[in-house]
Amino acid sequence: MPNLFADIPADLPQELFQTLFSGSAGFRVERIVSRGHASPEDFWYDQDEHEWVLLLSGAAELAYADPPRRQRLAPGDTVMIPAHCRHRVAWTTPAQDSVWLAVFFSEE
Repeated sequence: MPNLFADIPADLPQELFQTLFSGSAGFRVERIVSRGHASPEDFWYDQDEHEWVLLLSGAAELAYADPPRRQRLAPGDTVMIPAHCRHRVAWTTPAQDSVWLAVFFSEE
């Protein structure tokens, strides 16, 4: 994929997750595209690896379980989500694609 904004489907019924490359110890880089998508209200990500996220376009809001809080993201904002930090996508703008670059890694 030569451009992170290319080849986004016109019809996007659910978030698009694409692994761009991966390596040892669970290291991987993903492109995520959201268009008004959000995690279900009763769903929480609880990942074994750390996740560093960069929002490239659009707008989004993340929710965290403990302590309960929300974090609004605009293009250029980054977030470091430690392993087992329960979080979810609370909102993404339906007005445009929210394109995320996510890097997953473990301590090992």
